[in-house]
Amino acid sequence: MSELTMDQRLFFPATERNRGPIGDLLSQLLPASGTVLELASGSGEHAVCFQQRFPHVIWQASDPDPDHRASIDAWIRHQGLSDVMPAALNLDVEERPWPLPQTIRESLKAVVCINLLHISPPDCTAALLEESALLLPTGSRLIIYGPFLRNGQHTSASNEAFDASLRQRNPAWGVRDLAWIDELLQPLPLKRVGCHTMPANNLTLVIERV
Repeated sequence: MSELTMDQRLFFPATERNRGPIGDLLSQLLPASGTVLELASGSGEHAVCFQQRFPHVIWQASDPDPDHRASIDAWIRHQGLSDVMPAALNLDVEERPWPLPQTIRESLKAVVCINLLHISPPDCTAALLEESALLLPTGSRLIIYGPFLRNGQHTSASNEAFDASLRQRNPAWGVRDLAWIDELLQPLPLKRVGCHTMPANNLTLVIERV
């Protein structure tokens, strides 16, 4: 393997910290087969970890950032997963319809979104829910991990400080409220069926296509 390929791999500290707890929950939530679409896959460390941990599914990573996609693909090669795991898709959640290959559309059984909603504008959340409602088959799940407010209140002082720093960086960013998510779900064929407490004051939302 060339040094260039090695250099393309990015390392995100948060990914190493949270992939164990997220994976433990995913083991209870993922389908028995089919394709899992991960949005905003970042470095690709989650993607290769979960493909290795859950070989019964195809883990389709995606990201709009070309450096991130290069890192994802480099991680796939580094872990020897090129024969079982597709290359990263160029997918921006807000740009619709999502450019999914027909094979992915036909086999899609779950959508996973980790640490995206608070570093994107509100329209991104709406697009995530609406597009997932269109693409997911009945009974399948959209799984969202990240920090959230409950009834307008932060779940910790650290999340409140984090939210303030996000909004200072970009006024369109910020920790989203679960009540607002539920409002967006009301007109859609989606229902929140789970809310799991995770380490570091994060939550995992489980939303089912009905």
